[in-house]
Amino acid sequence: MYLPPHDPHVDDPMRFKPLFRIHLMERKSATVECMYGHKGPHNGHIQIVKKDEFSTKCNQTDHHRMSGGRQEEFRTWLREEWGRTLEDIFHEHMQELILMKFIYTSQYDNCLTYRRIYLPPSNADDLLKPGLFKGTYGSHGLEIVMLSFHGKKAKGTKITGDPNIPAGQQTVEIDLAHPIQLPDIENLCNFNELSRIVLEVQEQVRREQQEEEEGQDEEEGGSRQGDSQQVEQPVQRDDAGAEGTEAAGVAAAQESALTSQPFVLPVGVISRNEDYPRTCRMCFYGTGLIAGHGFTSPERTPGIFILFDDDRFGFIWLELKSFSLYSRIKVSFQNAEAPSREAFDEMLKNIQSMTT
Repeated sequence: MYLPPHDPHVDDPMRFKPLFRIHLMERKSATVECMYGHKGPHNGHIQIVKKDEFSTKCNQTDHHRMSGGRQEEFRTWLREEWGRTLEDIFHEHMQELILMKFIYTSQYDNCLTYRRIYLPPSNADDLLKPGLFKGTYGSHGLEIVMLSFHGKKAKGTKITGDPNIPAGQQTVEIDLAHPIQLPDIENLCNFNELSRIVLEVQEQVRREQQEEEEGQDEEEGGSRQGDSQQVEQPVQRDDAGAEGTEAAGVAAAQESALTSQPFVLPVGVISRNEDYPRTCRMCFYGTGLIAGHGFTSPERTPGIFILFDDDRFGFIWLELKSFSLYSRIKVSFQNAEAPSREAFDEMLKNIQSMTT
């Protein structure tokens, strides 16, 4: 198991923790050992469920228990998972979330199901190389996100989750057709000014979507009346105009990327990590997924995607007044490439359906 570094140090390397091992014996036999807990290897079991899926089961879960009971187990888990003690964490809401995570994860006792995931395919014109990133999520700590590109959109899919947004959900979506020009550094400190800029773009996106839907309705109506020629011309002009605007916007953003611009978080925006880059290459309008505990009442809210460099990006959640910093995972995973674009898209759809 690859664990993220301790919160909020996103640039630190991942941590490695073995969960099971297989001893291959003579005559095609093998033994399986569970590595979970602190009492050394013990008897386990592995079952191949179907292609690209298997499950593990510990046959001696008493090896996972500690003499000091659940309290000792929790304190040990807290040191390993967060690198601190509960007394170090003064925020009551954060204490509550940490307790929820411990109760949730410890109930499995290394009886887990594993499914293969593919790394996202890349293209030469991608904004940056897609892949896996460590990101800060407020009191939830660090989580793993997969960044992938899909035409005019980029998507951040959670590989690890939390009590609000589970793994498999699309945490952020970046609209590459709508770059945002940041104000000068003095005005950037003003949250209301940044909020005004982002909300103006949100309204522009809403209008464009509405016009597109109305154009499609007109085209369908004209086709039904056998008068498609009348509606084709204005729809074509609208599409060409939209594409021209998008192309110009993206070109302008890429041109501005050649010269970095100063960046600072607006006053009032909360960040777990104050060691974020002070220059950025470009910014885009985006949306972030928020929800209550248990993934209740999920909704997409406006935000801004900030590209810092080839290995780091950020996202400001406007409604939460919160900032997430993401740093690339540089572990080399072998044989993780998708056999095709279709296979990768199908995988994304499957992992999201597991938690919807």
